[in-house]
Amino acid sequence: MAVCEVCFRHCDIAEGKTGACRARMCKEGKVVPVSYGKFTALALDPIEKKPLLRFCPGSNILSYGTYGCNLFCPFCQNHEISRSDGSEFEDTITPEKLAGLAESYKVRGNIGVAFTYNEPLVCYEFVRDTAKLVREKGMKNVLVTNGTAELAVLEELIPYIDAMNVDIKSFSEKTYRDVLGGDLTMTKAFIERAVKDCHVELTMLIVPGMNDTEEEMREVTDWIAGMSDEIPFHISRFFPRYRMNDQKPTDISEIYKLADIASEKLKYVYTGNC
Repeated sequence: MAVCEVCFRHCDIAEGKTGACRARMCKEGKVVPVSYGKFTALALDPIEKKPLLRFCPGSNILSYGTYGCNLFCPFCQNHEISRSDGSEFEDTITPEKLAGLAESYKVRGNIGVAFTYNEPLVCYEFVRDTAKLVREKGMKNVLVTNGTAELAVLEELIPYIDAMNVDIKSFSEKTYRDVLGGDLTMTKAFIERAVKDCHVELTMLIVPGMNDTEEEMREVTDWIAGMSDEIPFHISRFFPRYRMNDQKPTDISEIYKLADIASEKLKYVYTGNC
């Protein structure tokens, strides 16, 4: 048995078994990232797709994803990889090869590597090892994350991360706990630390009946503005996915209404999926 220290779950993992994220295993009494180097997606994306709208606009970034996630969002757009145990994925890449590939794409406007698609923090060791090499090549690193990790994990990564987009999925502890299987307090602490040394943009997917009230939007924007009114905030429209296929998309007028509320306190508010 061994205890994983990555997130609030502190999974007590039996030998040969994986934790809740399905990407970390107890092997010989130690927790190791079994997803290390495996990839499910590798693509050259516009930086705006992350989404990052106020970081190196107009550039491209090599986007890498593996499998596993430590949240259980019923509306997940990438559930095929986030909830996978990795058994169907065989392709692997080393940090050296990924950093080298990123460098080779400079001629196509590539500025570095984005760790995205699934939750990269469940295999933060691969992020750390690759990001160091990318930085040595004079390129940039981007993290797209749910921010569900201990600050000790963030401290290992932040010297090498240039920008992040963090999903703040609700501003309700109850929603985080009962719907997402997460911990809002941990996510808030992660963001509050990250903004001190990194370019951070935040995204909130507006799910009808979950996080779409004016009151919740005022609460989250007050909190963001308390850190800085210049933190970009993306307010995105929900479409039916995964276990919420029976829901209706968010009404576009609701997105614009909530964006107007956010704009009362924040300078940079963007609407997505509209």
